[in-house]
Amino acid sequence: MKAEGMRAVVARGACSLAIAAVVLAVVSSAAAAQEKDIVVFAAASLKNALDDADGTYERDSHHKVKVSYAASSTLAKQIEASAPADVFISADLDWMDYLATRKLIKPDTRSNLLGNRIVLIAPVTSTVSVTVGPDFPLAKVLASGRLAMADPASVPAGKYGKAALEKLGVWTSVADKVAPAENVRAALILVARGEAALGIVYRTDAAAEKDVKIVGVFPASSHPPIIYPIAVTAASDNPAAAAYVEFLKSKAAAPAFEKQGFILLD
Repeated sequence: MKAEGMRAVVARGACSLAIAAVVLAVVSSAAAAQEKDIVVFAAASLKNALDDADGTYERDSHHKVKVSYAASSTLAKQIEASAPADVFISADLDWMDYLATRKLIKPDTRSNLLGNRIVLIAPVTSTVSVTVGPDFPLAKVLASGRLAMADPASVPAGKYGKAALEKLGVWTSVADKVAPAENVRAALILVARGEAALGIVYRTDAAAEKDVKIVGVFPASSHPPIIYPIAVTAASDNPAAAAYVEFLKSKAAAPAFEKQGFILLD
């Protein structure tokens, strides 16, 4: 074979190898992107139900989900500070709106996922009996005890609770007895341990803790509707994030939420 022909063969071989290397790199990169963990920032009250739903999702999709649970206010501020979340699930509309106005979520992925109720709880050994309604004697029932609730200044469960107590005309009588907690699960623990005589939490939280009991249910008309919106964050580049959101809205995920007492929306 002439030298020129040999050089051409070698050149074609080198070119083919280069193309193969590029294709392999692209495929590997795509595979790596598909296999990235889905990072979810979710309201603390979702823990039991979402852990259950995620177990089903991971088994069927082979994608891993990592969830950070905290107060919606805390999580929204972390996302604003560039925390690497793919999906945000808030316990109220306000904190999702907070991110939306700052263009930190993808609007077309936003929807209302779940609803809930707030309840009055006591330690499981308590003998408290009370009917929640206008001007009910909450301060008298508390006596020298404390009322545990998520921080009413910023955390959704606390904001709902304060709104209900104001609407029912009893907030001023118990405001100085409130033991504010960083999130609703922290308020739940205070009551479960007997460190607070009563607490205001979501019905789903009460269902998840054997050491408390529900002693009253707040009328739905006493506070704004309790809605959990969900959305993919604007910073997410995870191709699995949108599909994960759709899964949580599907019939496959519904049993995990219904089991804990959530109300399915959308």
